[in-house]
Order: sequence, then structure tokens, then C-alpha cells
Amino acid sequence: MGIDAGAFVFDINIKHMLCLIINYELYYKLNYDKNKKLKIDRNLCFEQVVMHIERGDLLDVVSHPKQSKYPNQQILVVEMNDYVYLVPFIEDNNGKFLKTIIPSRKATRDYLGGRNNDQEFKT
Repeated sequence: MGIDAGAFVFDINIKHMLCLIINYELYYKLNYDKNKKLKIDRNLCFEQVVMHIERGDLLDVVSHPKQSKYPNQQILVVEMNDYVYLVPFIEDNNGKFLKTIIPSRKATRDYLGGRNNDQEFKT
């Protein structure tokens, strides 16, 4: 089942994975249930992250600081609405599997000079 939304194509397979194909080149995978939980708990979703990346709001890609616990995991550093979010992911031949979305006061300070410190998120 696919819904064409401009440059985005959304597909849901039998295993409840939502796959986003951006400009038919970059490939992002995510867990549909996790995405639903993020929408409820944090009012965020992976679609927002991908749209901001496509818009040019990707600030950095860094290795996960705890490689012993999270081997081969990297983190997308994405600006959304004047705040910085960390998006851990694992990349393989099929694309990037996005794990979660973490609001980060520290990353906002480091990447944006703290221009939005009034947020109440803790990281």
C-alpha cells in the first residue's frame, strides 16, 4: 500500500515497518509502533525528522558515544523548530534504521548557541 506525497512515498509492510523513500534515493526505515509512541509521548514523529533532513536541517552525524553498548550506531543531529534532536540510527545496505528521537538541551546549546534554552526537555 503506497501513498504518493510529493517527493515522499510511504509504505507499510507486513511487519509494521514504515519505510520512507526520499527522492527515491535515500532510504529510511523505522518501527511503526515506535513512531506512534513518539507521536503520543513527545508530539514528534520520524516523518518530521526526515522532512527536516531533506530541508537541510541536518547539523551533524556523529558516532554513538557508547559504542560498547550500541555498536555500529550513529546519531543524526537534526534541528527542528529552533531545537536540536538526536536521532540514533543503524545503517546497512538497505538504508538507515531510525531508533528514536531525543530532544537535547545540551546539543541545542552546542549547535545553536543556546538560542532556545527555555525548553523544558532534559537529556
